[in-house]
Amino acid sequence: MEFYSAIVTFFQQGGFFIYPIALVFALGLAITVERWRFLKREKVRNLKAFDDFLPLLRTDDHEKMTLFTRDNTAPVSRMIGCGLDMMKVTKMRADVEQAMSEGMMESVPRLEQRTGYLAVLANVATLLGLLGTIIGLIAAFTAVASADPAEKSRLLSESISVAMNTTAFGLIAAIPLLVFHAVLTNKTNAIIGSIEMAGVKFLNVMTLNRAIEAGMPKSQ
Repeated sequence: MEFYSAIVTFFQQGGFFIYPIALVFALGLAITVERWRFLKREKVRNLKAFDDFLPLLRTDDHEKMTLFTRDNTAPVSRMIGCGLDMMKVTKMRADVEQAMSEGMMESVPRLEQRTGYLAVLANVATLLGLLGTIIGLIAAFTAVASADPAEKSRLLSESISVAMNTTAFGLIAAIPLLVFHAVLTNKTNAIIGSIEMAGVKFLNVMTLNRAIEAGMPKSQ
């Protein structure tokens, strides 16, 4: 109960800029929760898609592999599907890699979407805190200049309290948002790295299969 009362008092003494900072912080938390759930789901989908694709990759059945990538919507499936389509046109590994890179470029923006806003919101919260501090200090000196001597001390302390509370809350909002941004960025990079690793494995296996086919006698 005392903690709740302290929070209410903090907001009451924080001045106007406490509320836009709170709005920025709430928006950042909403983005964090949405991105965390999305990235967690995409990680599971990619792992499952590649695990299901591996048996087909070992059989070297291009038709079944193509059908699988068309039915599966995971980013790793779309990337491999682009590579399979290019392999019908050319056998050059560089061309297949480029096609798969294009498939990756379709998926990466969805993985990175809105995560960058967290760093922006953290900076906005800090700047709003500083702005509230400046406004509070201006009000403090204005009040001291025009107030009665008996009231100067009280008005000065109230205005400085507003300034300090705004600064503190701006930092309270900014620090977690920066941490969330770093965590989500690392999680996104890990997913992208796993997709790229799956692409390299696919290319290596397909290159090996073609090398084996090229070395077989025509009678076989």
